[in-house]
Amino acid sequence: MSDRLLAAFARIDAANGDDPTMIMIEGQERPYAVFYGERMSAWLGKLVPDAGDSLSIAVRAQHICRFDIARNAYPMDKPGYFAWRNALKDHHASLAAGIMAEVGYSDDDIARTRSIIRKERLKRDPDSQALEDCACLVFLENEFVGFASKHPDDKVVDIVAKTWVKMSSAGQALAVEMLPALPERLQKLVLQAVNSAHG
Repeated sequence: MSDRLLAAFARIDAANGDDPTMIMIEGQERPYAVFYGERMSAWLGKLVPDAGDSLSIAVRAQHICRFDIARNAYPMDKPGYFAWRNALKDHHASLAAGIMAEVGYSDDDIARTRSIIRKERLKRDPDSQALEDCACLVFLENEFVGFASKHPDDKVVDIVAKTWVKMSSAGQALAVEMLPALPERLQKLVLQAVNSAHG
């Protein structure tokens, strides 16, 4: 990594260090947003080993300071949810752009990162798709078991099916590799979801 990219990562991680949500990792309490960004980068390393700086920064900063905008700041209905999600995309893109400007990236590089974070032209832009794949993989790796413990089987199947169709074939292949580590119930539900998505 270049010094400039490392500097951008350091600033992103520092901003995410203010996350009030903490997680225990190998006996150490850490801000969840920092851990999330690191896992996003780790999955990108498997999906796109030669990723450029704009994609690498977009992936690391995909949820930068997500905690700044609470869900309940918007109406608790479907339109409110989408308004919240769009506000977050703008927030993440603006913060990432500011950091990139600070460490010396060009306006073109910054514009590219903004576009990726906003997932513009998803399914048509390989970089936007790579970010989406990483987000889905982090969910399956770190949040899926907890989510599934709180919801009935049909809800779990529905969410996994929706997640599956968002992913590229490369992302799906990495997701399949995680299956053996899941509890038996979740392995079956994932397979149901995949069959549903292809049905």
